[in-house]
Amino acid sequence: MGRTTFVGRTFLHLLVNTAVAGLTTSFLWFALTFWAYLETRSVLATGIIGGTYMLFVSVSSILLGAVVDRFRKITVMRLSTIVTLVFFTGAALLYRVVPDEAMTDLGQPWFWLLVVLVLLGAIVEHMRNIALSTCVTILVPDGQRDRANGLVGTAQGISFMATSFLSGLSVGLLGMGWTLALATVVVGIGLGHLLIVRMPQEREPASTGAEGHGQVDLAGSLRVILAQAGLMSLILFSTFNNFIGGVYIALMDPYGLEMFPVEVWGAVLGVTSLGFILGGAVIAKVGLGRNPVRTLLVSVVAMGVLGSAFTLREWWWLYAGGILLYMALIPAVEAAEQTVLQRVVPLERQGRVFGFAMAAETAAAPVTAFLVAPLADRWIIPYAASARGREMLEPLLGVGTPVSRGIAVVFLAAGLVMVATALLALRSPAYRVLSRTYAGTAPTDLRTLTGPGEIVTSASGAALAARTDRVTRAGPEPPEEATDEVG
Repeated sequence: MGRTTFVGRTFLHLLVNTAVAGLTTSFLWFALTFWAYLETRSVLATGIIGGTYMLFVSVSSILLGAVVDRFRKITVMRLSTIVTLVFFTGAALLYRVVPDEAMTDLGQPWFWLLVVLVLLGAIVEHMRNIALSTCVTILVPDGQRDRANGLVGTAQGISFMATSFLSGLSVGLLGMGWTLALATVVVGIGLGHLLIVRMPQEREPASTGAEGHGQVDLAGSLRVILAQAGLMSLILFSTFNNFIGGVYIALMDPYGLEMFPVEVWGAVLGVTSLGFILGGAVIAKVGLGRNPVRTLLVSVVAMGVLGSAFTLREWWWLYAGGILLYMALIPAVEAAEQTVLQRVVPLERQGRVFGFAMAAETAAAPVTAFLVAPLADRWIIPYAASARGREMLEPLLGVGTPVSRGIAVVFLAAGLVMVATALLALRSPAYRVLSRTYAGTAPTDLRTLTGPGEIVTSASGAALAARTDRVTRAGPEPPEEATDEVG
């Protein structure tokens, strides 16, 4: 298969549909947060909304992964869209029938009921992201999945960029009622499109009683992860990386708002999110190299350098350029992890393993954000504002507002920790073991040598783990070109 035809029509249809669905739910969730603060002026309300969202994503990911494993992936995507449509429709109707003064009264249940309906609709949509990762395994040959994952990163970047612009505009120009209606209509259109997409490449799922298939079975998923040497280390490293990334979640907006007016800061975020698109496009073009694990760790080193350097001086171009480059590296890190999991984890277990990884990694960032924000507010920023603090920090971080210099201290420390951790990981036995595991589970057409215990994979590229105790698939599947269809 040529380098320009590494994906088929079915994958592209699912990718675009999932990207639009992600844009729609993020658009509505951001709009709800903006509207809630503008109407209530309650930081507590917006804090509860944001914290609850991250908590629900983390807690629900393993369960959603089990649903992905139990049913056909196209069925899961349709089911997710139907559930999201039901919740968004309920939210739109609730907003329509409840008077404005009652809807924005935090002492009454209507505001919180609206939040819950939008929250549930947005959370269920995450099941589609898990399903899309398993669809890459089914639809894309093994040696080209890294570039397919790059396309996924590009699509996510486009969604992120559009969300940054559209949510504020919609609430400001149309109001929350029309914003709810617009999101509901777009979800309905997405459902109509999914109903005409066919995915004949996917086999019927195994029976639900077979080795916990389709059950949450966390212990079974952990056994699969631990069976692949170094895989748990990869997930733990990604979790730690997100833990450090929580520093930027907590403090990036305050630093930007110290430097830019709020309208300009929103535009800066929209423009710098082009990094997602550019990074994903590069991976889609050239891939991740022979060893995605090395690519991941080297990318994290670069992210740490950028994170520690882009606030060394209070220069707008340094900060904006650093964010752009930082975002450009995120698709490489995410695509590398997905590419490794797609090769070494059996297909029938991938939904739950992806869900487990999402749960662990999603939980890390808000924990750091909750820890770092009060630490910076109570101790670091006041120290930067003191005479002794200014004297100590000026040679390294220059002059600027106390808030910005205090945040710069945190960013510098977090970036250096990220660099040190990634460099240590590159020298660790776990890195070498996982690299061998990834290379050893390659399909036969990607290996130069084969040996005992290696599994011959199907023509569709759904590579299975080489060290599992049983062969989970047998015989070749029809090539994608022969079965790829829509409608």
